[in-house]
Amino acid sequence: MAELFPHYIEFRHVHKTFDRPVLVDTNFEVNAGETVAIIGRSGVGKSVSLGHIMGFLKPDTGRVIVSHRDITDFTDKEMRQIRRKVTMVFQNGALFDSLTVGDNILSSLELRDDYDMSNKEDVVNGLLEMVDLLDTRDLYPTDLAVGHKRAIAIARALAAQPECVLYDEPTTMVDPIMSDHLGDLLLRLKTHLQLTSVVVTHDLELMRKVADRVVFFHEGRVAYFGPVSELEQTDNPNIQEFLAMDRV
Repeated sequence: MAELFPHYIEFRHVHKTFDRPVLVDTNFEVNAGETVAIIGRSGVGKSVSLGHIMGFLKPDTGRVIVSHRDITDFTDKEMRQIRRKVTMVFQNGALFDSLTVGDNILSSLELRDDYDMSNKEDVVNGLLEMVDLLDTRDLYPTDLAVGHKRAIAIARALAAQPECVLYDEPTTMVDPIMSDHLGDLLLRLKTHLQLTSVVVTHDLELMRKVADRVVFFHEGRVAYFGPVSELEQTDNPNIQEFLAMDRV
């Protein structure tokens, strides 16, 4: 039996270089049931971090813990077991355009061990009600606005009953009303389902609404990791500049 680690997710001195260093001695952790936001400018390693959590990327050096296990050297087969517990909501929603909204959610439901044909309609309806989009059930993704696609993608992710959900820029390219709606949805899921979550975002309103702690990346390094409430007080000039730009 593999050793179990105390944190649900942990990066231990993770380095990753492509044509330049993207993650440099990265350290942070996420506890079970906690929501951690990852913020910073474009290209500083935020989405690369999600790739490491999902096992799509491997660190050059360092260790990555996910679901309390060291997954750094996991095989594809071992990672499939992790991905039953940890799911990702991609920026584009990654829905199947040829399937209705309801069938998109069903496609995820079928991955569950307790999948039951007799109550599948109730489960799909329940998930759509959870994201306030029951009336879209028979529509196709091409009929939906970007924000609604994201909400449907979240419902599909939840159909597999994960322990942890990773969100990649959930409110980017949506209008302020939909952004607020998605933020409320993430907060509701956190409160009612106690899911572990990692949210990569540029949206500081979303961060303040849903995150317990925040990781601020600057040039591949963790410039701040701690409570959201203390981010404003840090004297790091890069963080202060980032916050000032957001206020503008």
